[in-house]
Amino acid sequence: MADKGKKIKLGFALIPVIFLVGTLSITIGVFKQSPHMPLIAAAAVAAAVAAFHKRPWKDIQGGMVYGITLAMGAILILMIVGTLIGTWIIGGVVPSMIYYGLKVLSPGIFLVATLVICSIVSLGTGSSWSTAGTVGVALIGVGTGLGIPIYIVAGAIISGAYFGDKMSPLSDTTNLAPAVAGTDLFSHIRHMVYTTGPGYILSLILYGLLGIKYSGGVLETEKIATLLSTIEGNFFIHPILLLPPCLVIVMVVKKIPPLPALFGGTVLGGIFAIITQSTSMSKVIQAAYSGYISQTGVEMVDKLLTRGGLLSMMETVALIICALSFGGIMERTGMLEVMAKSLLKRVKRTGSLVATTIFSCIGMNIIASDQYMAIVIPGRMYKNAFDSRGLHPKNLSRCLEDAGTLTSPLIPWNSCGAFMGAALGVNPLLYLPYAFLNLFTPLVSIFYGYTGITMEKVDKE
Repeated sequence: MADKGKKIKLGFALIPVIFLVGTLSITIGVFKQSPHMPLIAAAAVAAAVAAFHKRPWKDIQGGMVYGITLAMGAILILMIVGTLIGTWIIGGVVPSMIYYGLKVLSPGIFLVATLVICSIVSLGTGSSWSTAGTVGVALIGVGTGLGIPIYIVAGAIISGAYFGDKMSPLSDTTNLAPAVAGTDLFSHIRHMVYTTGPGYILSLILYGLLGIKYSGGVLETEKIATLLSTIEGNFFIHPILLLPPCLVIVMVVKKIPPLPALFGGTVLGGIFAIITQSTSMSKVIQAAYSGYISQTGVEMVDKLLTRGGLLSMMETVALIICALSFGGIMERTGMLEVMAKSLLKRVKRTGSLVATTIFSCIGMNIIASDQYMAIVIPGRMYKNAFDSRGLHPKNLSRCLEDAGTLTSPLIPWNSCGAFMGAALGVNPLLYLPYAFLNLFTPLVSIFYGYTGITMEKVDKE
């Protein structure tokens, strides 16, 4: 459909992007407002550029609808996670996870433990969203109780959650990237070890050092005692309440799709609320819809547990729709393709090809606001370039995941960043400097591109 009307040149294709960057900077940086309106305005500018080049409105609107359609599965999961958080809090599930976490973990090992726990869960489920929406929510509470800044905790959760999202054969992106590049799943996973491994080790070291910083004198025993006594005084706490998250993880590992698995978790949370917390059905429904409101009288507990509900996710849903409307127009009218081709003209060496692929994936996450588009579009654009250099397709698939998958939660208006920000209660721009795995792995990939390390050639035989 991009070939209808006049061909859009690079200068015109960049107009909506420049407009978006400028308005986002002013709206977020100066006025401290959400990015919704800049994205809507940028979509209007993109539509105007397309109309100027004789693109019919049917195609422009079709691009918007197509972009939104890509995220419908994610939007449904986001809505279910909102209800899940609400019922898990009122059902005592999240309070129990926080309670036992505070009993077991200490500041010195907490960040490393968070990375490892989230890595294991996401590796088993293949879902960063399920990981962040379940154990991630509890770990935020534990970290707060231990006196560790919430944005650092969120960074460790994101690193662990996206380790599994990237490396698990159950993950959709881990299957999508090799399919786009033209290689097989397990060759792709084995090849990613070379870039993900160093990034993961470096992350462990840095979280360990940060843990040491917060282990000396930061552990406020009085505050933890207050948290524990308040939670225990307002909720029935028992190990059996850890059953819902365990069952959700088992369901996803057993390849039950995330949506019914998370819905099952929501129902279990409601059942546990009625049985163990003596809560009425009316209050369970209210928590699932509008969230749980904590009224313990202890400010840090109320702030921690007042959250969740379907309504809490609606701002994020609107953000995803606005962002993907813009991305859909840019993709359907061929403007993204024009920009990608112009970048390819400057590629002279393997290193610059890898760097261009990495930055294109990051750019697509920013512009198109969706990690699937950040994998598919650069994969489609650069496949021939990798082939012409005799590079094995698994080099391309690795680049697509190193940047397309890992940088998606770092951008507030990307569907992944919007979800993580809503689920964890932290703006992605705040946890970005501490999502070490997500930051270092693309750099390792670029380093390998320029040095030739692990850049395997196609076996001519």
